[in-house]
Amino acid sequence: MNLNALPVTLSDVQNAAVRIAGMAVRTPLLRLPMQGEIYAKPENLQRTGSFKFRGAYNALASLPADIRARGVVADSSGNHAQGVAAAAHLFGVPAVIVIPENAPEIKVERTKAWGAEIVRCPNSSALRLKIALEIRDSRNLNYVPPFDFEAIIAGQGTVGLEIAQDLPDVDNVLVCVGGGGLLSGIAVAIKSLIPNARVIGVEPELAADAKDSFRAGKIIEWDSSLTTRTICDGVRTQSIGERNFQIISSLVDDIVTVTEDAVRDATRWYALEAKLAVEPTGALTLAAIRSGAVKLEGKTVCIVSGGNFDPKLYASIISS
Repeated sequence: MNLNALPVTLSDVQNAAVRIAGMAVRTPLLRLPMQGEIYAKPENLQRTGSFKFRGAYNALASLPADIRARGVVADSSGNHAQGVAAAAHLFGVPAVIVIPENAPEIKVERTKAWGAEIVRCPNSSALRLKIALEIRDSRNLNYVPPFDFEAIIAGQGTVGLEIAQDLPDVDNVLVCVGGGGLLSGIAVAIKSLIPNARVIGVEPELAADAKDSFRAGKIIEWDSSLTTRTICDGVRTQSIGERNFQIISSLVDDIVTVTEDAVRDATRWYALEAKLAVEPTGALTLAAIRSGAVKLEGKTVCIVSGGNFDPKLYASIISS
C-alpha cells in the first residue's frame, strides 16, 4: 500500500509535531497495574484535558498569520471546543464555538474560560455544522473542523508518533473513535513506522456507526437520537469523516464495540487502580480489554483520549 497516496502522510504528522512542540504536552506512556504489558497514553494530562488540543493548535498554526488573525469558528460537543478556544487564545485571535445542548456544562464553562464566544445548538451534528458554517460566512472567520481535515488529522497523529518513539516494539494500539480524527492520525503514524503493529478502534455499542462503516466498506450514518444515548459524549458523532474513513479503511485492523457497563467499569478501574481521572470516552480502549471485546498478545497501548467529565456523572460511576 502506498501510504503517501492517503490524505495525510507521515511527513504531515512529523511537521505537525514540530508546530505543536512546546505548546502541547508530550504525554508519557504509563504501565498499568494489570496482567500483561499494557500501557496508557494519558491525553487526559494534555493541555485542555484532551488530545484535541494537538489538532486544533496545528490547524491554527498552519494558517497564514493574516488569515488566522480574522479568527476561527468551530463546532464541538466539548473537547474540540476547548482545544480550539485554547489555541485561539494562545494566538491572540477570536474564537466562536458552536456547542450542542447536551454537552457537559464543565466543558462549556472551560471553553468560555479561554475567552471563546459560545453558541448553543440542538443535539445534531448536521445542525451543529450548519450553524458553524453560517457563522463562518457571516463573520468571515476560518472554520476549524473537528476531525475531517488534514491539519487536524496530522495534529492528532502526533499521539501515534510519540508512541512509536517511546515504544518502538509496540504490538497493539487501541484508539477510541468518533469522527475518526484520532484513529486515522494515529494509524498513519503507527503503520508508517511500525507496519506490523495492530491499530484497533473502539466505540460504544450505542454509537457504533464507525464499526458499521468499517464492516460495510462505506460511510454509514446513525441518527442523533441513537448516538446521544451513550455516556461517552466525545464519540457521539453521527458518522465518520470522509478523509478519516479513507485512512481508517486502508490502515486500521479492526473496530470493536463495548457496552456502557464496560465503559463504567473501566472508568472506575482507572480511578481506583491506576489513579487516573478519565472521562468515559477515554476509558473506551481499556473497556475493550477488560470486557474481552479484544483479545491481544504483546505490548499494548490504550489511548486515554481525555479527562473532561461531568462531576456528578463521574461520582456516580466511581461510587457504583
